[in-house]
Amino acid sequence: MAVFRERNRNCIPELIQAPRCCRMTEITLWGVTVPVWLLQTGTVIVLACLLLLIKRLVLVRLLRLADRSRYRFDALFLRALNLPLSIAIAVAGLFLLEFLLRQNGATENGLGGNTMTVAKILLILAILMFVNRFAVGSLKLYAERSEALRSSRGILAGVASSVIIAIGLLMVLGTMGISITPLIASLGITSLAVALALQPTLENFFSGVQLVMDKPIRVGDFIELESGEQGFVDKIGWRSTWIRMLPNNTIIMPNSVLSQSKIINYFYPSKELSVPVDVGVHYASDLEHVERVTLEVARETLKTHEWGVSDYNTFVVFHTFDSSSINFTVMLRAGEYFQRFWVKSAFVKALHRRYAEEGIVIPYPIRAINTAQEHAELRSASAAPEPG
Repeated sequence: MAVFRERNRNCIPELIQAPRCCRMTEITLWGVTVPVWLLQTGTVIVLACLLLLIKRLVLVRLLRLADRSRYRFDALFLRALNLPLSIAIAVAGLFLLEFLLRQNGATENGLGGNTMTVAKILLILAILMFVNRFAVGSLKLYAERSEALRSSRGILAGVASSVIIAIGLLMVLGTMGISITPLIASLGITSLAVALALQPTLENFFSGVQLVMDKPIRVGDFIELESGEQGFVDKIGWRSTWIRMLPNNTIIMPNSVLSQSKIINYFYPSKELSVPVDVGVHYASDLEHVERVTLEVARETLKTHEWGVSDYNTFVVFHTFDSSSINFTVMLRAGEYFQRFWVKSAFVKALHRRYAEEGIVIPYPIRAINTAQEHAELRSASAAPEPG
């Protein structure tokens, strides 16, 4: 009895694993003989196409629901998943076909080592593509909400993509059987040579990072350069900053030069700014009456003008006894720097009209000549004896 059990135990592997000659290599369907590998390949292709169709229908339905939601990351997740998921389904079909071919012995080596290596590389690329799309998209969404990130989203997205691509390249090389340890060691030496060769480019890049982190300027700010040019900051890039001037010209400024320059930012800490207006009145004017009338005109201008700051407490400061007038300054307030010209223009016209109604004189420049003194000098000059 013990001998029989031992013989049965030895025969079990032979019953489970059929001889190679007993494995089917062909099958007959409707009178047509079809190789098993071809049938399995067709089945996997049909299954992959069916999964792609289901994926498309499900994603379209989910995207419609996500677009109606107030959360934007779910829609971003689904859009980032679209193409990588299609690649993953194709790679899963290759792995399934490899398993079936090896299981049934239809071919000696399945799909072959090179094909499966390519499948693994495609799977890695699909994962990296999804991570890259989701990371860059998340940065852009955060940049729309954050004033600090809005001006730096281009640089941050580029850095994030570079890091993800570098990691993916190392993973692909490892999948291909290439040792990455010597490569990483050699990168330390080559990076020094590259840094020396790209010193101006790297200087501009890190100057751009400094501008982003320190935030002396932001995209949309109206600034004045040390050289006198004025304009709006359109873009802070890797190498340069783009400044759009009021005549619609663009100044492209290297980041290294901009970071070392003196800059006037008219939008920081706020866009509002004071607008001083210098005025002069006749010496015979009643200054209390002049101040009262001027403040009424200034407050009315700020309330009625579309770019005036209506709640600003304007004031008048008398400061100079000039040759023909007493000069003072009226302080107005405009919403933005370039709007101050229109606010000032409206105030000057209204003030001139009101002064005419109130009889307040804005004198012309006057130069007085002392004729008595001039005649005395002429008489003394004519009375002097002529040289003999």
